[in-house]
This record gives sequence, structure tokens and C-alpha cells, in this order.
Amino acid sequence: MAAIDFFVVPTITLRLLYVLIVITHKRRKVIYFNITEAPTAEGTAQQVVNPFPYNTAPKYLLRDRDSIYGSVFVQRVEGMGIKEKLIAPRSPWQNPYVERLVGSIRRECLDRVIVFNERQLRHTLESYFKYYQKIRPHRSLSHDSPIPRPVESPECGKVIEMPQVGGLHHQYLRQAA
Repeated sequence: MAAIDFFVVPTITLRLLYVLIVITHKRRKVIYFNITEAPTAEGTAQQVVNPFPYNTAPKYLLRDRDSIYGSVFVQRVEGMGIKEKLIAPRSPWQNPYVERLVGSIRRECLDRVIVFNERQLRHTLESYFKYYQKIRPHRSLSHDSPIPRPVESPECGKVIEMPQVGGLHHQYLRQAA
């Protein structure tokens, strides 16, 4: 199962950028994101193809009832063999994984960064998603990350810190002496 949603990011010049996110439910892995100034049903329909190449589409796609998912989007998803599961109107808690991710992105990243333009936002989100998927612990995954990481024993050396996401977060590793 996968989930899809948009969220809005204002820039310093008060332009609005729309970010599309697609995640899998099993490991809460972000499999695709894109940024646009003016989302359309046709553009969104094309974007839903990108995260699922070579018949890797999930059986179900969970989404809200936003008007951006027009008939073109619905036809494209049906053509890919995906069954859509729509949440009730004004019920974001029915799409918990993607809503939680959007909240994490805002709290842990975008609330601490001034966004100037789309290029900078893309770079910031790419850096955050790398951190989110490979380093950040998730309670629901037994404090592992969506991409599992090895456990380092104390015998591996002293602990060092490595800045991530432009210094907003850190990765702690053991370095051999």
C-alpha cells in the first residue's frame, strides 16, 4: 500500500510551492517527491507513474479528496491496476503515515529554514529525505530507519557526530581508533 499527498511551502517572496509526496506504508519509505508552482490533474497523473516503474505499482493508493486528483488522475491510476482508497472529507487522520511525514518535515526541517526558491527547497528536501530514510529512528519501526541500518557495538570505537540536513540534525557513528 502507498499513500500520496500534497503540502504547501511558502517562499520568502510569498510564492507558494506545492510538494507531492508518495510513501509506502510498510517501511514509511519516501519513494517519490516533486515540487511545482501550479499543480494540475494532468501533471499529477504523470507524476504518479514515476514512483512505480516496471510493474512495481502497489495494490492500493490512499489519498484525500482534493480536486487536484481529477478524472485524468483517476484514469491513470486505474490503468496502472491500482485501487484508490479515498479518505473521508476533512479527515487527515485517515491517512496517518503521509500526514505524520508532512508534520515531521515541517517540524524538523522547514520550520527552521527560510525557503528562497524551488531549487533550494528541492535540495533541502532531498537532504532531509536522505536523513529521514537512512538515519532518523522511527518508533513504529523499533527505532530503526525505513532503510535498515547496522547496529554498531561499543568495540567499534569512539562516537563521532556528522551534521546532516545542513546541520539541523546529526548522525552519530562509531569510528575505529
